[in-house]
Formats: sequence, structure tokens, C-alpha cells
Amino acid sequence: MAVSNIKTVLSADISKVWDVVTDVENYSWRSDLSRTELLGKNQFVEYTKEGYPTTFTITSSVPYERWEFDMENSNMKGHWVGIFIPKEGKTEIEFTENVTVKKIFLRPFIKRYLRRQQALFVADLEKALG
Repeated sequence: MAVSNIKTVLSADISKVWDVVTDVENYSWRSDLSRTELLGKNQFVEYTKEGYPTTFTITSSVPYERWEFDMENSNMKGHWVGIFIPKEGKTEIEFTENVTVKKIFLRPFIKRYLRRQQALFVADLEKALG
């Protein structure tokens, strides 16, 4: 099991940050995705630029506070928690992923992969927020 956490303050109002992060149909700001697909109210699939799918099932949604989901693909399964805190017109975010790899040979690489993905997500988010 690998756990990765990223925490930062964004120069945007919490409602804007929340709306961008949780609007899974509007993925164009994400540099790592080719498309998304809604499977229902609480489930969606993200496809990487290479077409690799990951399925997400939303387990908790408290607007402007907390968003959680389970995630799974052929290489891993895990849980993601996003915390959103208003800070005088800005927003503090804290995103934590807890992942178990399904293939033993991936174990040495998962922590680095998660950190890189989280950093890319935050960089893309900062760009999307302007």
C-alpha cells in the first residue's frame, strides 16, 4: 500500500476550485486525459492520453469541503480524499491517495508515480484557475 499527499493554497475562491475539480465532464484542463465518461450519478471513467481507463466511484461529496472516491484500474485500486478549506478568498486543498498495486513489479514505482500525478494535477488546476 502506498499513500501520497499534496497540500497547497490556490489563489482562487473555494467555489471556483470546487467546481473545476468536481466537474468530471469538463476535463479539457487536464493535460493527462483524452476523455471522461459518466457511468451514473456517482461513477465515471477517466481515460489517459494513451486510452488507459480508470474507474472512479464517488463515496462522499460535501460541497466546498470534501470529495472522496474509490478508484480502480487493471494496475491498482485505492481511495482518494480531497479536502477544500477557504482561506480569505483563496483555497487550501489537501489531496490524499491511498493505493494498493495489483502487480508486484509495480510496487517500487507507485509512490513516485502518485507524487508525479498529484503534482501534475495541481499544476493543471492552477492553470485552469488562471
